[in-house]
Amino acid sequence: MAYDIQIDNGIATFTIDRPDMRNAVNHQVMEGLERFLDRIEDHPEVAYVVITGAGDRAFCSGGDLAEFHALRTANEAFPMLSKMTDLLYRVATLPVPVIALVNGVAVGGGCEIATACDYRVVSARAKAGFIQGTLAITTGWGGATLLFEKSGKHDQAFRFLSEAEVHTAESLLADGWATEVYEGNAEEGLKHFLAKMSRIHPSVHRAYKTVAIRKWTADFMRDRMLEESRQCSILWEAEAHHEAVDRFFAKK
Repeated sequence: MAYDIQIDNGIATFTIDRPDMRNAVNHQVMEGLERFLDRIEDHPEVAYVVITGAGDRAFCSGGDLAEFHALRTANEAFPMLSKMTDLLYRVATLPVPVIALVNGVAVGGGCEIATACDYRVVSARAKAGFIQGTLAITTGWGGATLLFEKSGKHDQAFRFLSEAEVHTAESLLADGWATEVYEGNAEEGLKHFLAKMSRIHPSVHRAYKTVAIRKWTADFMRDRMLEESRQCSILWEAEAHHEAVDRFFAKK
């Protein structure tokens, strides 16, 4: 199984369970995330949602190129891109706080998944970055829209996306992408982060989340995320992208 779903003591956790592939997203992970969202969206006993990766090396390394590189044209790529975009919009608009427990590397689409969450609790050993530009494409799952929407600082977000570099946890905290950085294991990091929030009744968190969702709905965020995916699909079919992916595989 490429994923794991747990609901325990009010916390619903989705774990990408492909540590041998640095928890890269494939079709099975996408199906699992859809199943997870279907199960928890209206679950009255869920107070928090956590998304993380198995092991301690990677949160998520993005899309599985070994699987998705078979998609050659915009028409072939867009269904995958738009499906994942829809899933990340659903993640972003869950009615409870959503926490990315970034226990390791989060690059490319992994950075998009983490950005869809309300909070990013990041291991001190982790690194993250929107590296899609190195493959001659843009974010394809709505991550740029989410980043611009949430960062509040246009030039910083633009640079984060455009330079396509990987950043340390310390740098991510200083720039505001990471909410909190933890030392040690992920379970303790999450426990420390939730300690203060858990003193407040879950209905309060749900009410505040409604305020954010109302704004995103009014600003047509889902439509903008899907247009971002369409833009990526156009770049996807260009020779520059396929050549970049071929070079990536040649280095491995």
